[in-house]
Amino acid sequence: MNTIHQPLSLWHDDPSLTPFSSTPLEGDVAADVAIVGAGYTGLWTAYFLLKENPALNVVICEAETVGYGASGRNGGWCSALFPASMKKIASLSSRDEAIRLQRAMNASIEEMGVIISAEKLDCDWKQGGYVSLARNEAQLVRSRNEVAGWNSWGFGDEHMQLLSKKEASERANATEVIGGTYTPNCAAMHPAKLASGLARVVQGLGAKIYEHTRVTRIAERRLETERGTVRADVIIRATEGFTAEFKESHRAIIPMYSLMVATEPLSKSQLDEIGLGERETFSDKRHLRIYGQRTKDGRLAFGGRGAPYHYGSKVSPSFDRDEGVHDMLRGILRELFPVLGDTKFTHAWGGNLGIPRDWYPSVTFDRRTGFGQAGGYVGDGVSTAYVAGKTLAAEILETDSDMRTLPWVGRHSPNWEIEPLRWLGVNAVTQAFAQSDRDEARTGRPAGIASAVWRFIGH
Repeated sequence: MNTIHQPLSLWHDDPSLTPFSSTPLEGDVAADVAIVGAGYTGLWTAYFLLKENPALNVVICEAETVGYGASGRNGGWCSALFPASMKKIASLSSRDEAIRLQRAMNASIEEMGVIISAEKLDCDWKQGGYVSLARNEAQLVRSRNEVAGWNSWGFGDEHMQLLSKKEASERANATEVIGGTYTPNCAAMHPAKLASGLARVVQGLGAKIYEHTRVTRIAERRLETERGTVRADVIIRATEGFTAEFKESHRAIIPMYSLMVATEPLSKSQLDEIGLGERETFSDKRHLRIYGQRTKDGRLAFGGRGAPYHYGSKVSPSFDRDEGVHDMLRGILRELFPVLGDTKFTHAWGGNLGIPRDWYPSVTFDRRTGFGQAGGYVGDGVSTAYVAGKTLAAEILETDSDMRTLPWVGRHSPNWEIEPLRWLGVNAVTQAFAQSDRDEARTGRPAGIASAVWRFIGH
């Protein structure tokens, strides 16, 4: 029988983790820059601000603990994936600008690796790439189209490769594999270690990080918290899946839960059978996304979508666990790798990510009001938050940086619909993707309903 512990995540239950810890705010303070949220966006913004100008007074207020959001506790992928399609980006800017944004995403993986090494951030970083398996004919069609699409934008094998059945199986020896794709632009890592280590570095650079300090209102050049007021020339909202908790941004981004399970450490023979020898991150080409990695200590940490959107954009720690979805994830992983057999699953958890109405993340900064924000990463938040933080710092400091003219800078997504329309619509999309996956597994033909939904989203 599986033994399920209830820590925040697998990563936070790791005895090799040295958690970051700080005291809450007590009383009123002043700052040059005040940041709401000590996730990757907030931490990277502070890092690049202080690297450029060590004299700045930077304050970060975090309602819970450093890295509490989905990127700090879920998949542990640092990928170059960007939620909006090249076609969508180009339609709102240009072909060249879309290509420039993707190149910035690709470069972010190597850049983060360099910084992680230079700052001695022990976060189990391994750039083994990402393999996405095709396990039926419809998924194989998508694999071919995906690679051909990237080629049409000028990206070759250095960005995305089409894999034969043999090549795909050599990377991830799952069942029913008939092909797939591979990109080197992805690293597996320990998200809690990265968040805690980066927080210590940022604190060492001079930032003041106040955990357990919930911001109740974001006003012009002022944060109101339960423990005092922070006044600052610049206010940055870096709240991602918790953005809807603020009245003024309630419909800007919806929180969606992505849930995860993890096995006990596997035997050498099991790992040899499964593959993932370079710690490739892995998924297949189904519509209702799944994602996994082989951890440094030899587990499989595996997640996926399927949890419902909760009415009124509500978030709650109780939503981190859904036994039906967790059972589904354990079943999918055993189906992918039968060698798991009666392997115990030791952890089950989740986290809420942020989705904008058009699935297109943004970075904005208004110098007149001093307010900036970044978010809407749709589950691809590790590298995207890095690029966002670097961009926000350049915007605030007005540096001569190409990051400031990337096509996601200064744009605004439309608001989500009012309830009950968004509850009906979002959950209908989840069900449509699930049904499409079932239909494709049965027929091998691409599902028309999923294609229609993707076109409606703008992909």
